[in-house]
Amino acid sequence: MQTETDLETALLGAILPNRACGDCTICCTILTVDTPDFKKPAGEPCKHLSSHGCTIHAERPHICRTWFCAWRRVSDMPDEARPDRSGILVSLDFVREPRNCFEGVSIMVRMLPGSTAIQNGMAGTILDSLCDQLVPVWFTDGSKKMLMHPDSSVASLVLSGDTPPAHLSAEVGAWRERYAAFATKD
Repeated sequence: MQTETDLETALLGAILPNRACGDCTICCTILTVDTPDFKKPAGEPCKHLSSHGCTIHAERPHICRTWFCAWRRVSDMPDEARPDRSGILVSLDFVREPRNCFEGVSIMVRMLPGSTAIQNGMAGTILDSLCDQLVPVWFTDGSKKMLMHPDSSVASLVLSGDTPPAHLSAEVGAWRERYAAFATKD
């Protein structure tokens, strides 16, 4: 019998049994939550978050029971990449009205305020662990958002529709095929 795999598991992998959130509650503050049973704006601590963690953990909303950051799913990310240790939160991002095909469903690497992840090399380590498949990877420092994968030469060809040179043809074709549903209509 085949079971349906959710999109996060399909793109990031299953939850790793040897990784737990522990004291990390970064997602409880940084992320926007907008579900029928729970809403919270980005950048504001959840109303149920205390200095000891979630005050309603046993009865927390469905989204809080089922959502996990990429550190809990991507085995190539080192243990030091846990968001509260690295200063970076990585998750699957869904944009309802994407500006281009790379924004609809992508991996978002968010540098947290005060993070030294660029200076100490953790940002590069995390990006290296994510940029190896046909999933767009974006990086944001809170002020701007940059496409990190695919590289700019491939991305510009995918977006323009121009004929790629022979050495990029297969890669550009794979991205176009995978993300055709998100292509902007003129």
